[in-house]
Amino acid sequence: MAQTVKNQQVTPRPGEPVTLNFVNAEIDAVARTMATITGRNVVVDPRVKGTLTLITENPVAPLIAFGQFAAQLRVQGFAVVDAAGLYKIVPEADAKMQGGSVSAGAVVGSSNQIVTQIFKLTHEAANNLMPVLRPLITPNNTISVDPGNNALVITDYADNLQRLARIIAALDIANASDIDIIPLKNSLATDLVPLLVKLLEPSGAAPGDSSYRTTLLAEPRGNSLVLRAANPARVALVRSLVEKLDRPAEAGKNPSGNIHVVYLKNADATQLAVTLRAAMSSDSGTPSAATTAERPALATNVSTTAAAVSSPPRQPSTGGQIQADPSTNSLIITAPDPQYRQLRAVIEQLDSRRAQVYVESLIAEVNTDKAAEFGIQWQGPLGQAGSNVIGFLGTNFGTAGKNILALSTQGLSGVSANGVTPGAGLNIGAVQRSNGVYALGFLARALEQTGSGNILSTPNLLTLDNEEAKIVIGQNVPFITGLYANTGTTVSGTVNPFQTIERKDVGLTLRVRPQISENGTVKLIISQEVSSVDATSVNSASGLTTNKRSFDSTVLVEDGGIVVLGGLLQDQFAENEDKIPLLGSLPLIGNLFKNQTRSRKKTNLMVFIRPVVVRDATATDSLSTDRYELMRGQQQNAQPARSLLVPINEAPVMPGYPGLQTKPAESLTVPSVPAEATTPTPEKR
Repeated sequence: MAQTVKNQQVTPRPGEPVTLNFVNAEIDAVARTMATITGRNVVVDPRVKGTLTLITENPVAPLIAFGQFAAQLRVQGFAVVDAAGLYKIVPEADAKMQGGSVSAGAVVGSSNQIVTQIFKLTHEAANNLMPVLRPLITPNNTISVDPGNNALVITDYADNLQRLARIIAALDIANASDIDIIPLKNSLATDLVPLLVKLLEPSGAAPGDSSYRTTLLAEPRGNSLVLRAANPARVALVRSLVEKLDRPAEAGKNPSGNIHVVYLKNADATQLAVTLRAAMSSDSGTPSAATTAERPALATNVSTTAAAVSSPPRQPSTGGQIQADPSTNSLIITAPDPQYRQLRAVIEQLDSRRAQVYVESLIAEVNTDKAAEFGIQWQGPLGQAGSNVIGFLGTNFGTAGKNILALSTQGLSGVSANGVTPGAGLNIGAVQRSNGVYALGFLARALEQTGSGNILSTPNLLTLDNEEAKIVIGQNVPFITGLYANTGTTVSGTVNPFQTIERKDVGLTLRVRPQISENGTVKLIISQEVSSVDATSVNSASGLTTNKRSFDSTVLVEDGGIVVLGGLLQDQFAENEDKIPLLGSLPLIGNLFKNQTRSRKKTNLMVFIRPVVVRDATATDSLSTDRYELMRGQQQNAQPARSLLVPINEAPVMPGYPGLQTKPAESLTVPSVPAEATTPTPEKR
């Protein structure tokens, strides 16, 4: 017998059908009633407030009544979550965090409870279904992707998950055929692939989605096509096109006959023509009768090959079946189709994009010079006869402005009669006047010198694999190699003086030839020279003197690795002492009779090199962008301070790199030496 449950509390028997008649009843009161008739534990979140109306015309089972209660809560923005047998009524936005049931198999029965379902995909990518399913899920619930397992994790109401499961099953099907090999009989695979791709590729295809594209590649060795299509219909279309295009040329309708033109993308036509003719000449040393009939005039004699090698690089190569046209960088091949296909297979392998090598060379030099000098000198007369000095006694050390005799006259002015100036450092002296002439009687000198230098040079080069590159940074200095200046009288009474000059580069010179091996190791043949003009020889009568540091080496370096090529670690010490015998050896007092000089020079010079292999256009553009932005940042930091009196407030700045926003420039210098990061200031306009 069914009982009627109204706003007033009526306790029905568990399992007995009930008729619901709640009008504007509090949610927590209805929840307690549902817990009683179903025998389940129900907890209401304190944030769940409000009233609801729930009426049934006929008696219903307790489980059906509870389902209608959950549906009414869903309409008002609340949800029921089953957590290990405990039903929690919470706001819908928080239901996904309350630990509902999780299933990875079949979707649970239809209900108004929030659960989590894991869908594992077999064929379709999970990221591709994400934009399709997101609009079908309630805003408060979530969908996420696990790329590693190619799975979707969806938290939503159970009845909605059943609908999503049917959609996923319909979309998760094999969308591509197996790989097919289509052999060609008459056409060349490398020539046919570009034509087919243009015909098959839809103009409106999404640029980033490759799942539904037809992939077509050429296999030159077997002269066949490798096909992977989105569906069997596309496979049939490709095969029909290949069948129509792969036909032999009809007699009399091929205007070029056996003459073919091959345009090269990367290789040099002149050099490649010589290589191919040499290969064909060696291959046709003992041709058979059939081969000779099929390939007339295949061999190329040695004189023709030698002439082609020695010919100017921009002249068309002649002779044999293969000729080069330098103006269009193309090859003209005269051969029947079977032999032409064989040559095209070789050309495809040789005409590939060559890798480049970016070579960073770092020259670091640190110098430290120290010198110290101390000495005492004195001079004095031994006796006098009237106003004439009859003798003198004293010490005299050093040369020029360092000794007391050279500075003895006009000592008070500091400049002697013969133009000698006092030496550098502290000079303390005592002078005496005799017959109006001042002479030094005592001179003490003290000097300490300290010098240091830090030089860092980073010449960089970018060159093709196995191609030599050279960079010279310096000056072209003249050196006198011959001189004629006859000042005597000649037969004609005239003099023709002359001198011959040879100019040489003085500065930094780097030559490098990289060679990339198959395992990524880079072989470098390096020649580096750093030279400078000695400042002390600028006005020398014998000519200029240059300081030179150079080396030639061949090394193996890993891609991106750093290797030290060589260097100099030098530490020099020199000591000189001038003293009077016996007197200069006395303790303390001996310092009055001697002069001491000490010097120490330390030189640390090291050369490092770092090759970076640049294999494609993306890497080249990234490298160029970094260097471009580095120089642009330096120019922006070197802008002059604004001035109203001197109205030149702008310095040149390179324009922004095309397609790239301005960013702080960072150096790619060898990591062993920290590079200062520069932050460009806004460009002044």
